[in-house]
Amino acid sequence: MTSSSNTVFLVNTNRMRPVVAPIALDYLSSYLREHGYETEVLDLALADDPFGAIEDRLKDAEPLAVGVTVRNSDDCYFASGDFFLPEIREVTEHIKEQTTAPVVLGGCAFSLMPAAILDYCGCDLGIRGDGEFAFVQLLDALRDGTSYTDVPGLAYRAGERWRVNPAGNAPLERLPMQKRDAVDNPRYLAEGGMGGIETKRGCDKGCIYCADPVAKGRTVRVRDPRAVVDEIDALLDQGVDVLHTCDSEFNLPIEHATAVCDEIVRRRLGNRLRWYAYMSPAPFTQAFASSLKRAGCAGINFGVDSGNDAMLKRLRRTFCAQDILDTAEICRATGITSMFDLLIGGPGETKKTVVETIELMRRAQPDRVGTSVGLRVYAGTALARMVDSEGPRGRNPSLRGAVSDNPHFLRPLFYLSKELGDDVSQFVSGLIGDDERFFLSAPDTTRKNYNYNENQVLVDAIGKGYRGAFWDILRRLSPD
Repeated sequence: MTSSSNTVFLVNTNRMRPVVAPIALDYLSSYLREHGYETEVLDLALADDPFGAIEDRLKDAEPLAVGVTVRNSDDCYFASGDFFLPEIREVTEHIKEQTTAPVVLGGCAFSLMPAAILDYCGCDLGIRGDGEFAFVQLLDALRDGTSYTDVPGLAYRAGERWRVNPAGNAPLERLPMQKRDAVDNPRYLAEGGMGGIETKRGCDKGCIYCADPVAKGRTVRVRDPRAVVDEIDALLDQGVDVLHTCDSEFNLPIEHATAVCDEIVRRRLGNRLRWYAYMSPAPFTQAFASSLKRAGCAGINFGVDSGNDAMLKRLRRTFCAQDILDTAEICRATGITSMFDLLIGGPGETKKTVVETIELMRRAQPDRVGTSVGLRVYAGTALARMVDSEGPRGRNPSLRGAVSDNPHFLRPLFYLSKELGDDVSQFVSGLIGDDERFFLSAPDTTRKNYNYNENQVLVDAIGKGYRGAFWDILRRLSPD
């Protein structure tokens, strides 16, 4: 059976506050239009009444398909454990009430556990990994009435079973010029404080907890620096002059990151632009920091995880405590604001290693330190395999959250080393004391809210004109 429709609806379900620009839908829309499809973005993050918006836009429409992005399954914070999939399921159910078009799920969270999320949401089709290339193949098949079961990355129901094809992540040179005109990026700057941009996809590192290699592939695929800066220029033309990279870690590989910076400088955009990035503490050199500064980089969030070398090895990080100290010194010398993010409670963590970590942060003296207690366990990671190898979850004293009836790690489950005991939140809070440089996300503490989900302090600050990475806005709101 063929379809005469050429229109595809793309639905953003991420309603976290402050709002985060759904750049994946911008990229996806651009690729679909290049291949002859008309796209309409239904952005529920900007809708006062999301279910009313679905009815208004879909009730009389006859799209070929409806793509629904599942960016986050939860907020990843042990302190809250906020689970988003029930609301996303309500959205997909409401979409199916308005149209008979196939509903196709995708996005980072979906790519981690595609079959489980399809089953939970009551949908039959989804794409794991890159959405652009596979979605066009699926749409071609739906339009022509041909078989789609060999589409790369496709997850689909086959009778009573689920089948998930290997992801077909392709070279990013195949992506067209990104005009960034499918999403209301100026409004996201006004209500979210920044826009987003991607310079690469995938990660080849082996961090035991990290879901990025599972969702985006274990091979790093870089974009042409000229294409990246063309996209930055397009956003600047819209008035979006504060950005955050959406890469796993911008400086891996450092040669590509330097080339992006050099292209920004060559095009004389560094003075028009303020941007932030996630990075690894190593490699990070003075020369690279100088390139960042010239290119307009205003702040860096380094995933340092721990200040104890043994813990860093257990987490399979590729740097050591001395690298953290060196990088902090380079940032200070260069005048780049830095945030060091910690993950407290991984395998082998003890109160002694936590003390060493907090002490190292004080020696390093970054501008801010984010301190999260508990590691979210995601399907497909080494941490998930370790948990499964340790026997029944209900008997594992290091697990917290959705321990039972959660075989695919769909609901928030956290690893918190049993060696830390039951008073870990108060213990960490006591170590930090009244040091304003530290943000803490942990249950049962009265410290400032470091969770970016439903953070009214951030929403209010952005409404007053603050712009930048959320941690940097919180920094500017706090006394030094």
